[in-house]
Amino acid sequence: MPARRFFTAAVLLLSSQASWAIEPPWGKAQNLGERRLLEKTAVCTDGKGHYVSLSPTEDGHQLFYGDGRTFVQVPLSRLGAYFLEPRFFNKNANPNFQGMDMRVYSQVVVEKEKGLCEVRCGERTQPFTFVESDKAGELLRAASFNANPQKFVPYALLRDSKGVYYLVERGFLPDEENRFRVSIGLKGSLKPQQMVNLVTDSEGQIFSTKKGDLRLLVDQKKPSIWIEGKKRVELRVVPVSENLPLIYNELGPYTGARLGTPCDDQ
Repeated sequence: MPARRFFTAAVLLLSSQASWAIEPPWGKAQNLGERRLLEKTAVCTDGKGHYVSLSPTEDGHQLFYGDGRTFVQVPLSRLGAYFLEPRFFNKNANPNFQGMDMRVYSQVVVEKEKGLCEVRCGERTQPFTFVESDKAGELLRAASFNANPQKFVPYALLRDSKGVYYLVERGFLPDEENRFRVSIGLKGSLKPQQMVNLVTDSEGQIFSTKKGDLRLLVDQKKPSIWIEGKKRVELRVVPVSENLPLIYNELGPYTGARLGTPCDDQ
């Protein structure tokens, strides 16, 4: 489908690497296998009411973050306990490691044999301490586990010659990928528009709002266009994957939003 060309590496990673079941990997800890998995799960706290839970799985690891009573699932990358966190930029990280820009990824480090547990958000590292095994098991069995709270992720970003940005987002969960939101405005004050219709075909996509139509074209030789009545404004495509910190920190739609990561409270 031609419209898939608009996907960014970050959005693809979120969609393909996360497991969206809200039941924890140890289930109800009723059989031997589940109990062993629960025992292998590391639980750490910063001593301020914030907890991380990291479990081994067949595909790698599963990470949860919460207050000890309620946890949310944190989507992890294919490289381990790294999670997308564009709000915290690490300028010293590799911008292209196996096709991933590690500058916008943060990390939970758990090394039980060294007694090391910490959360790195961008360039800042916060030490955590392990919760004793028995207490950790009790805490996890009593806690509830929810899906990640994010509703949308960036899909396309454009701007006109006057600095007005047009941000297109799509649903965060895989079964909501066809749900879109369009926000328009100057940096720091983008406002969501009321969606009216969506058209997708071989020529691109048209996002119709009450205010006007945003036309994204597959043909890269032609500019994308904002149409408002008789007014037509040519737009320049701004690569999403190269501008995630701008989108999350400066444009406005994500200001104050919780991304359900261990960096929410750092």
